[in-house]
Amino acid sequence: MANKIDGSAIDQLLQTAVQDGAVPHVAAIAADRDGIIYEGGAGPRTVGEPGDVDTGTQFRIMSMTKIIATTVALQQVERGALELDAPVDTYLPEFADLQVLESVDGDTPKLRPAGARATVKNLITHTSGLGYWFFNEKLARFEQVTGTPNVLGGAGAFGAPLLADPGTTFEYGINTDWLGRVVEKVTGKGLDVLVKEGVTGPLGMNDTMFLLDDGRKANAVTVHVPAEGGGWASAGELLPQEPEWWAGGHGLYSTPRDYIRFERALLRGGELDGERILSQETVDAAFTNQIGDLDFPAEIPTADPPITATFAPGPGFKWGYGLLLNTADVPGARRAGTGAWAGLFNTHFWVDRSTGVCASIYTNSLPFIEEGALSLYGNFEGALYAALR
Repeated sequence: MANKIDGSAIDQLLQTAVQDGAVPHVAAIAADRDGIIYEGGAGPRTVGEPGDVDTGTQFRIMSMTKIIATTVALQQVERGALELDAPVDTYLPEFADLQVLESVDGDTPKLRPAGARATVKNLITHTSGLGYWFFNEKLARFEQVTGTPNVLGGAGAFGAPLLADPGTTFEYGINTDWLGRVVEKVTGKGLDVLVKEGVTGPLGMNDTMFLLDDGRKANAVTVHVPAEGGGWASAGELLPQEPEWWAGGHGLYSTPRDYIRFERALLRGGELDGERILSQETVDAAFTNQIGDLDFPAEIPTADPPITATFAPGPGFKWGYGLLLNTADVPGARRAGTGAWAGLFNTHFWVDRSTGVCASIYTNSLPFIEEGALSLYGNFEGALYAALR
């Protein structure tokens, strides 16, 4: 049984953030290897309507989906059905058609053949050259002039080009969407089924899924954006409710109480309550630098300010399997080697195996990592570690 911490300072932090308008609502949760040590929430699911959030509320977790889809892929690696070093086009021949976008001159994209064949490992580590429009102006312009949808649109998003030769740089992008298709190809099953069979079913995560039923929709927050004149306004539902594919990069809904079970499984080396989803060896690899001499960018400028602010974590970060890794201790916070990531609508998680704690914090708002939401994330982490001392 986990020992609960004194969470009064965190409770106040969450309530103040909502009262001050930093976020429209927030839920936060933390656990150790034995169970939950803190959970709390503040603010309405939808601004102006009754119903406050808690750790049982449904959120769109966006790119926190990636590590779950990556886990499903790593399960196939463990079974020998998928090879990390195999070229992607071995499984999906259409990947070989992708070229590198050099520029967009006026309305004319300039493309060239890729200098190498991207591997499955390149997809897992975001070194294939694939990108996201909101972090790359060149790709945003390409999608605009060609009518290629982004990944919140239709399946035509898989026609987006590479932005660099595979293996030459870390470029955050739609890699895990492609990875999901690879895993579907090698198993003959839909990613929704694979996630349920491989992760959410064994871990008892019954509120984590690609599409919500009516009951869970009523328990879900809506996505919020800054309102004219200040405060927050609901933008409603931004994810397609009749998707053309199961988006391994961003498609899941979950609750903080559900997702912390997945975090605890990683914290415990791949096992929770007697159910093993990955081997200890695979989990160790996920928390190990997998991009060699390449670095996670110290700054990723925004190319779409309503969607995201500039992401500037600073130097000293690497990437494992689906996880951002800090290479130095953060004073008063996570230790070196912690694995973490986030979701576009301002959800964040981290798993600190050295300290023996994992945690996550949730709102559904845009822009991503806007100052209010990002400061709250950092303050929550600091308050949690202070309470652990």
